[in-house]
Amino acid sequence: MGLGALFYPWGIILQAIAVVHFIRRRPDTFWLWIIIIGGGLGAAVYMVAEMLPDVNLLRGVVNSMGRRKRIRDLEAVVLENTAVGNLEELADLYLEERQFARAKALYDKVIASRSDSLDAFYRRGLAELELGDAPAALADLDLVISRDPKYDFNRAIGLLAHASALTSHADRADALFQKAIEVSTLSETYYNYATFLADQKRTAEAREWAQRILAKKPTMPSYLRRLERPWFSKASALIKKLPADQASGPRG
Repeated sequence: MGLGALFYPWGIILQAIAVVHFIRRRPDTFWLWIIIIGGGLGAAVYMVAEMLPDVNLLRGVVNSMGRRKRIRDLEAVVLENTAVGNLEELADLYLEERQFARAKALYDKVIASRSDSLDAFYRRGLAELELGDAPAALADLDLVISRDPKYDFNRAIGLLAHASALTSHADRADALFQKAIEVSTLSETYYNYATFLADQKRTAEAREWAQRILAKKPTMPSYLRRLERPWFSKASALIKKLPADQASGPRG
């Protein structure tokens, strides 16, 4: 009896599971060839190398389930008690669950009652960016940075630069991005800067900053590489879209 016959039909099942995981997680492309060519054994190797470490990501699923339960509890509470603390906690949970419109509506109420909550302005700005309301996000993030330039470990200034770019304030966006990249190595900031440079026809610079995201990959521990995969994918896609051999345009 050959090895293939020994694994049949489990090898096919393992391959199917591995392919589904590959499509969802998008690891390095060579793994797809290992799964296809290696059959059940290749799929098993992939599972050990790529799927088992993802078990840690189940914590996120568990946390999400806990958040949803807390959301249901708080939704019932605020019907009786609209204390600002309850509203802000519920808004934060909505934001984490990517229910951005609901989050923004509650942050509006929080800010109307307590305009000194810097975190509420910042998080409302995050929701507004996700909702595509860049002018509103610009106003909120501007206020945050005016009070605390290093807010959220320098993420806020990068997002303010991004909001400035989205609202066609190119000169200001460029200046803010320059400040942001001096103090932050967030892939989010690098990617937003790269897209801004691409929009400004500064192709060589855009490619350089997208490649800086990819350059992090070899030195990152595996768990961080998994978290950064969306940014690696976005950076790779941006590089592919950039015109080849085009010189950088003038600044500003």
